[in-house]
Amino acid sequence: MSEENQNTGDKPATGPQFGLQRVYVKDVSFETPNSPQIFLEQWNPQMNLDLANKATDLGDDHHEIVLRVTVTIKVGEKTAFLIEVNQAGIFVIKGATPEQKSALVNIACPNVLFPYVREVISDLATRGSFPQVLLQPINFELVHAQKIKQMQEQQKAGGSAH
Repeated sequence: MSEENQNTGDKPATGPQFGLQRVYVKDVSFETPNSPQIFLEQWNPQMNLDLANKATDLGDDHHEIVLRVTVTIKVGEKTAFLIEVNQAGIFVIKGATPEQKSALVNIACPNVLFPYVREVISDLATRGSFPQVLLQPINFELVHAQKIKQMQEQQKAGGSAH
C-alpha cells in the first residue's frame, strides 16, 4: 500500500477534511449596571442579540474560530444585564476550496459552537438572579448567505461609482 493511501479507511481521503480539536470559553463578561434597583422593576424585558464570527489561521491546517454573542436585556430604558461570550474552538480544515472553507468557517463552526454559547449565557443569567435566557437556534447558513449578498452589493456600489 502506498503512503498516500495509508489513512484510516480503505479509500484515499477525498474532498475537504473537517475536525474539531478543542472547544473553550475565550472571554466572558456579565454586567448588571442597574442592580439592585432593576430587581424592583416590573419584569417586561426586551432582548437585543448581536453576534460575530472571527477566524484565525493557526498554521498546519488548524484554525481558531471565535463566535462572539452579546445579549443585552433591557426593562424599559434600563439595562437589566449584558452578557458577552466569546466561545472558541480549534478546528482542522484541510483540502477545502476557498468557498468550502468559507462555508465551514461561517456555517459549520458556528453551528458547533452555538450550543456552548447558549449554555454559558443561560447559566450566567440565572447565576445573576435573572430568569433563564433561552436563545433560539440561529440559521448560520442564512446569516452567511446574507453576509455574502451584502458584500456583493457593496462591491457593485463601489464598482459603479468609478
